[in-house]
Amino acid sequence: MTNTVGSAVDALRAAMAGQVLQPGDPDYNRAALIWNGAIDRSPAVVARCASPADVAAALQWGQESGIEIAVRGGGHNVSGAAVIDGGLTIDLGLLTTVVVDPLARRARCGGGATLAQLDAACQEHGLAVPAGTISHTGVAGLTLGGGFGWLSPMAGLTIDNLISVEVVLVDGRVVRASTHEHPDLFWALRGGGGNFGVVTEFEFQLHPVGPLVHLGMFFFELDRAEEAIRLGRKFFGDAPRNAGGAVVGLNAPPAPFVPEEAHFAPGVALVVAGFGAADEHARMIAPLREAEPLFELVTPMPYVAMQQMLDEGSPWGVHAYTKGLYLDELADDAVDVVAARLRAKSSPMSQLLLFPMGGAFGDVPDEATAFGGRRSAKFAVVIDAIVPEPGMFDAERQWARSTWEAVRPFAADAGTYVNMMSEFDEDRVRVSYGAKYERLSLIKTVYDPRNVLHANANIKPA
Repeated sequence: MTNTVGSAVDALRAAMAGQVLQPGDPDYNRAALIWNGAIDRSPAVVARCASPADVAAALQWGQESGIEIAVRGGGHNVSGAAVIDGGLTIDLGLLTTVVVDPLARRARCGGGATLAQLDAACQEHGLAVPAGTISHTGVAGLTLGGGFGWLSPMAGLTIDNLISVEVVLVDGRVVRASTHEHPDLFWALRGGGGNFGVVTEFEFQLHPVGPLVHLGMFFFELDRAEEAIRLGRKFFGDAPRNAGGAVVGLNAPPAPFVPEEAHFAPGVALVVAGFGAADEHARMIAPLREAEPLFELVTPMPYVAMQQMLDEGSPWGVHAYTKGLYLDELADDAVDVVAARLRAKSSPMSQLLLFPMGGAFGDVPDEATAFGGRRSAKFAVVIDAIVPEPGMFDAERQWARSTWEAVRPFAADAGTYVNMMSEFDEDRVRVSYGAKYERLSLIKTVYDPRNVLHANANIKPA
């Protein structure tokens, strides 16, 4: 296959305006780079596409060459879906333009843009789209899986704010999908991942946010983990819609606001993102301050800074493994199990996050989008095994797996947010989509009947 690809790659170069790279080319290593250092794969060809026409040419060439095809937006997916050994990576990294219409409160964003690029462009006008919590995440992968973050209680998932998409189909057609054009495809792309085509542009509805927002972070020592998690459960259960956040089991950072004796100390942080007035935020967080955390940080900050504040905990090149679940309730027994599992982790970089999923997230009917999860869920559980050195990875990955097994009895099923999957097990993909899977499978049959795009949480053609 390598020799065949090598002799045919000139045809791809001739068909594209962007770069076509192979191992040994000067820019190849950078183009094939992905966030998760635990993934060691080398595509035979990287097609750095400069336009939808380039994407169409790469898709055609890959199919004619009989080579497996993957798509790279931001390269941040924990599973390493953007790279296949000996395959073709269609890289959207040149498609990063963001155009904002402040009067209509809309933004068009290229399929290779990161959240940092989208946030920066929108914040020039005091606007934002609900998105993730790590700024170097790619817009494409996050959105196609659903997308949630600090703004979700106020404005829903990223896909709930998606107006239209430009998609290159596997047959080479470039179409726009919305509620009025290819509505079945648009439904599927809002949560169904990269199964149905390569999205080269997203159009979002924006919301007034910032430029200053309010952060409250309250850190409790590990001995008080159960107390802190229960406090977070009550706080987020009562919180207004203009407050997002999470309960996070982590090690304290060596930051200036952290007492030196608490640097790297394990514990539980209640992180509160407030999007209302300063006095409203102060009244809201008063019960958390009264609980006497080990330390706190309460401050206004630019929205873009809030979007970047967790970046240092997930730098490029770390070895990472993630598993997730949804909980309809956070029962006392579940709190006890989560606290016990926090005490069992070894890596100072690993985290266990409980994202509250109320507010606007629950306003959207389950059947309105292809999102892989129940809108009735109260919490999304994210178990992140992250290590600073490869030698720690196997043990910490086992911690994530055993933690998932320990929390699983408290979940209605084994379904999870598809962007949290480190391994694309077919049964878990089906369970995550539930009754939607059959509809997605039929749509897959229409738009990708030969399952060309299968390097993902794959939905097989009917």
